[in-house]
This record gives sequence, structure tokens and C-alpha cells, in this order.
Amino acid sequence: MPFDLQTILVLRLCVELVVAGAFVVQARRHPTVGGPGWWAAAVVFSTLGSLGFGLRIHSLNLLTVSVANTLLCGAALFAWLGLRSYLGLPRSLRWTAAGLLAILLGQVLFYVVWDSAPARQALFALTGVVVRIGTLRDIQTHDPQRRQPVLQFLRWLTWGELLLLGFVGVAVWFVPDTSPARFGALVPSLLVFFMVDLLLRMVVSFSLVTARLQQESDRARQLVLTRETASRALVDNLSAGVMVFRPDQTLATINTAARRLLGWSTSGANSAMPEPQAPDWRLLREDGRPLPRHEIPFERVLATGQPLSNIVIGVQTGSGDAVSWVLCNAYPDNDALGGLRHVVFTFVDITSLKRAQQQQQALEHQLAQSHKMEALGTLAGGVAHDFNNILAAILGNADLARQDLPPGAPARESLHEISTAARRGRELVRQVQAFSRQQPMERRPVQVAEVVAESGRLLRAATASPFELVQTCADGVLPILADATQLSQVLLNLGTNAAHALEGRAGRIEYRIDALASDDPHLPAAMVQACAGNGAVRVQVQDNGCGMDKATRVRMFEPFFTTRVVGSGTGLGLPVVLGIVQAHGGAIEVDSEPGVGTTFTLYFPAVRALPAAVAETGLASDAGTMAANTSGNTELPGPSSVENPVMAPDAITEPRHILYLDDDDTLVFLVRRLLERRGYKVTAVTDQSVAIEAVRNQPTGFDLLMTDYNMPGMSGLEVARAVLAINPDLPVAVASGYITDELQVEALACGVREVVFKTDAVDAFCEVVARLVSPPRPA
Repeated sequence: MPFDLQTILVLRLCVELVVAGAFVVQARRHPTVGGPGWWAAAVVFSTLGSLGFGLRIHSLNLLTVSVANTLLCGAALFAWLGLRSYLGLPRSLRWTAAGLLAILLGQVLFYVVWDSAPARQALFALTGVVVRIGTLRDIQTHDPQRRQPVLQFLRWLTWGELLLLGFVGVAVWFVPDTSPARFGALVPSLLVFFMVDLLLRMVVSFSLVTARLQQESDRARQLVLTRETASRALVDNLSAGVMVFRPDQTLATINTAARRLLGWSTSGANSAMPEPQAPDWRLLREDGRPLPRHEIPFERVLATGQPLSNIVIGVQTGSGDAVSWVLCNAYPDNDALGGLRHVVFTFVDITSLKRAQQQQQALEHQLAQSHKMEALGTLAGGVAHDFNNILAAILGNADLARQDLPPGAPARESLHEISTAARRGRELVRQVQAFSRQQPMERRPVQVAEVVAESGRLLRAATASPFELVQTCADGVLPILADATQLSQVLLNLGTNAAHALEGRAGRIEYRIDALASDDPHLPAAMVQACAGNGAVRVQVQDNGCGMDKATRVRMFEPFFTTRVVGSGTGLGLPVVLGIVQAHGGAIEVDSEPGVGTTFTLYFPAVRALPAAVAETGLASDAGTMAANTSGNTELPGPSSVENPVMAPDAITEPRHILYLDDDDTLVFLVRRLLERRGYKVTAVTDQSVAIEAVRNQPTGFDLLMTDYNMPGMSGLEVARAVLAINPDLPVAVASGYITDELQVEALACGVREVVFKTDAVDAFCEVVARLVSPPRPA
């Protein structure tokens, strides 16, 4: 034999120390992998057992025999525990300690009480067999399909150890104690075999650890891939856009929402159509101006290295003019050394919110405009009464003075100018009242084309500019329910403004009429419900004049706002247009650019033509709406308008007695003189109670009661109720400086025969009186 037993033991000790150190290093390097720590403990136990076995050569005692054998058995147990720890199987230190104690007691028993080397070796071999059988069972439980090569190699190595231990057990059992030479020759071979076995186990253990690390690495890689896939799917399905830029401004990552915003394919890259490396966009400020380069989020992050948040930017992509508004954030993505790897750009599409804000601003502007109109209406209602009284007094006294003068008197010219100025004031009040919707409307089915033709003739006659007037009407346009006079005023005002916009040039003014369906996208949303069924009629008034800038467009419907020179415009033309259009349930839109021209678009709900019998009554829109005559008075249905003919003053055999009530002394004085000159007997009072008492004292002594409507205390309608309660047959007329539909309906309900506009001319006023008084009584 080339090596003696002592040399083999020294070599084994060296190998075991190396293996123990390797397992310790492996256990510290990979603490999450079970097994190396137990295997290191097993090698330590084997090393101590080998030391005892080497000392046994020189001295046999309890330490070198029983304890050494127990340590070697403990090495096998700890190796088994290491495998169970590696496989994730339960392990019990309590049972391990109990087993080691039992082995130690058996070894001590077979040394002290019954000194039998074969018994000690048999106990050692039995322990090794039990451990190997347990190892084989655990391998079979963990890998029943035998798919792990390292475990299968360990299985065959364990089977080899099991066979060898069986051979040792049999050999020890059949070798008598009197033959130490034969047993001593067997020990070196066993030591060499177990040393090689230890090296193989070390290789297997290292392979198991490597395999476990590979499995954990694959599992971690798969987990990372799964998380990356989930994160990518999450980011890709976000409603917010995510774009990751490289420092050279090329795209690294972009999600579906960002693709959709940029107009790219949402299905990803197409090999036949390569995607751009950088987005083709134009970034805008909130005011619509291009975003300077130093304000672009990417450039700011690249320059400062600091994140940006809550920046509103307009994105205009491709060649289109559509702008998408986004609320964006940007932040740098740095590596471990602080170097910039990417710039992450995230944004939320707030286009709908931006539009809602714009609509809200438009509604706020409309609300402010409505408040201005309401304020002007209130002002008109409060001022019109007194102002109309003043105008009526001026016009009436001027007419009376003109009648008193001879035909060639120089003062007639002055009186004429006074009347002209008063009439201009009256028209101004009417415009204000029309704007504030305080004028009555006679709404009938009207063909807009006929009103446009009439307005065109009036416009051509009233304007000397050499413009081209074009009128076009599409086929199948339904009528609208409108007051033809007020609609004509709207079209004439718009045409006049268009003529002024031409500034004396030979331009073009065009009236276009067509029909829109109720679901037409051009129809304003506020009119969809009103136009359901019949659709709408669209009227466009277009010119190629000077146009309007944004500041003018914002204020064009403000009362008394005008761009004309002082004295050439009142600033009420467009406000009147707006008031009349809205009173007809319509809408108006304006498109104007400086130097290009202006287009006013009017929308009115269309109606089916009403029967002729209904249209002739003058009550097409409301059973309580009264017909307006040419003089501006409003005639209430009543027997006096049909049965009582107008009598000439010279046909009156007995003066008719007129009771006139007004709180204005000037008008009382004027009306009394006016009617007395025409042969009437007039009782004029300024107090309501005096008028009522006069009728109560003489119920049949008056032929007509003419009362003002707006008076302090009792209104004219209240006076009419009180008087008609005394004499229901007494004709009653109410005079007012502003006439509304509500006033007409209420007057009709009270029994009032007619509502008179106070600022009408003297002749018209006297004609109303003559029409309403009873037939003359015989002398």
C-alpha cells in the first residue's frame, strides 16, 4: 500500500477542512439557499471524528472510539438535514439531538459495558444506512419524475454509499475479533472511499446550490419580465399619455394614449410603415402662441435636471389646425451615478375640459350680456314712461302750434324741426324697447324669402353705395313664425351694417336662405329641441367689407357700442337685432375677419304653414296676441272696432264726453286742448280716485275713458277694472309708452278695448278716440 493509515488520515483532514471552508463561504454568500450551512456543520463533525479516528491508532479510549464514531454519525445526520433544508422539507433539531444522544449511548455501551468493535461498527453502519434511506426517500418525494440531473446523481451516489455501508456491515459482522489484521487492512480503503465520496458530495452540493441559484435567477428574471409586462400593459392602457425620450430627443417608449394624441397607429410599429423617431408636433401656449424652445418641458428638464408639473400645453400635430390641450408633467430618469438616461413626459388630455372652460367663458359672457340687456330693459321701462310723455307733449303741442299759424308763417319751419327731432327721439325709444323686448310682436307664418326681398329693396333705396346685392334661396324652405316687420328690421339693420363695412367700395352683400334638419351639426345645440320635427331656417348676411377684429366682436352686441364716427350711429343696431332674434326663439352667430368680411348667420325654428283662416285672425302665435296697425297702435278685439264707425267731427250733433286720466299735467293740458279742438267735451284729471268717482256719479255720462297705464298708486288697468265694474258698456282705452305682450293679454282680460302707443302723432291719437267713442246721440 503506497500510503499508510496515518497519511490517509492527514490527507482526509486536509480535504475536510477545505470542503468545510468552501461550504462556510457558500453559506455566507448565499444565505437564502438552504443546505450549505448544514453541510458545513456536517464536514466539521466529520473532521472531528477523523481526528478521533487518527488518535485511535495510538490510544483506544472512550473519546477516540465512542465520541469519534458518534461525531461521524452526526456528520451523516447533518448532511441529511442539509439536503432537507435545500429541498424545503421540515427538519427537527430535537429528533436529531435525540438520535445523536442514542448513538452516543450505544457507542459507550458497546465500549464500556460490552467492548465489541463489530457492534460499534455495526451501529455506525446502521446509522449510515438509515440516513441514506431517508435521503433516497426525500429525493424521490421532491423529484418523482427524475427530471433534475444533479439529484439523480446524488441518488446514485447515495445508493453506492448504501451498498458500501452494507458491505462494511457484513464484513464487520463476519470478521472475528481475533483477526485485527484483516480489519486493519480494510480501514484505509474505506477511508479513501469516503474521502472521495466527500469530494463528490461537495461537487454535488455545489451543483445543487448552483442549480438553485439558477432557478432563483430564472424565477427572478421571469418575475421581472412579468412585472415589466404588467407595468407595460398598465402604462399602455392608461388614459394618460406616457412618452419616454432619450437625451438626443428620440423616443424610447410611447403608450397607446400618446399614440392616439399624435395620430399614430395604436397597434404599434408597422414594419411596412416605420414610425417617426420623434413626434411631429407643434407645442402652443395657453394663449395659442407657439411655445418657445426654452419653455418646452423636455428642454427645461434637460437644462435644469428638475421635474416639472401641471403645465398646460396645446399640441398641434400633422398639417391640421386642430389643437389638443394637455396637462403635462416631466421628470428626469437618472442612473445609479446620476447620469441622465431618459426624460419621462406624461400628460392628460384636457381638450374636453378646455372646451368646457371656453363654453363656460362664452356662457359667462352671454350671462353678462344678458345682465346688460336686463339692466337696459329695466332702464327703458323706467325711463320710457316719462320720456314718452315728454315726447308726446312736444309732438302734440308742435302740431297744435302748427295749426294755429298761418300757412306762410316762418315759425312753421322751426316747428317742423321740433317735430322731426321728437320723432327721432321716439324712434330711439322704440329701438331701446325692441332691444329690451318691450315691444309687442305679431307672429305669423312668414316666408323669409319675401321679407328678404322687401328688405333688399329698402336697403338699395336707402343706400347710395355701389355694391352688388345678391339674394339666394334654396328650395323647400319652410316658413317661420315671426313678426314680419321686426324680421325686416333685423335684415335691414344687418344689410345697413354690411353697406357701411364696404366703406363706399363696390363690394358685395349677399342674403342666403336655406333649410337645416334638426340633426344638422351646424345647428346650434340650444336650438335642437326647438327645431325637432320641422328643422330650422338659416339666413346668412355676408359681405366682403372691412370685417371686425376680436375686440370688436366681443363688444358688438353691447348697447350703445359703435365703431362709427360720432353722430352717425346710435350703437343700438346689433343689440336690437339680437333682442329680436332671441325673442323669436332663434340664435345668431358671427364670423368675421379684418380685411376679409363678415357673415351673420341667423337660425329660426321652421313651422308648417297654418290654415288661412287662422292666419287671417292675427292670432297665429297666441290666442291673446293682438294685431298691430300701421300707426303702431294695438287693437283689442271688441265690439267698438266693428260696430262703431268713425265719425267725422262735423257729423257730431252733440259733443261726445271724453274722460282722460294721466298723472302728467302737461299731457292732461295737451289732450284736453287737442280733443276740444275736434269738438269733444273733455274731462281731464290727474288723480285715479277722481276719475273713478266721476264715473260713479255719472255712469252713462262718458263716451270713452282714456287712461294712462303707468301711474303711481293704481295702474291704468286697475282703474279700468273699477270703472267697468260701474259701467261695463263704457269703452276704455289704455295709453302706454311701452307695450308688452303681457300688457296686451292683461288688458284684454280686463275688458280694455285698445292699447294706444302714447307717442303716436296727433292725428293717429284722435283717430283712435273717434273709433272708440259711441255713435253720436241725437240732439
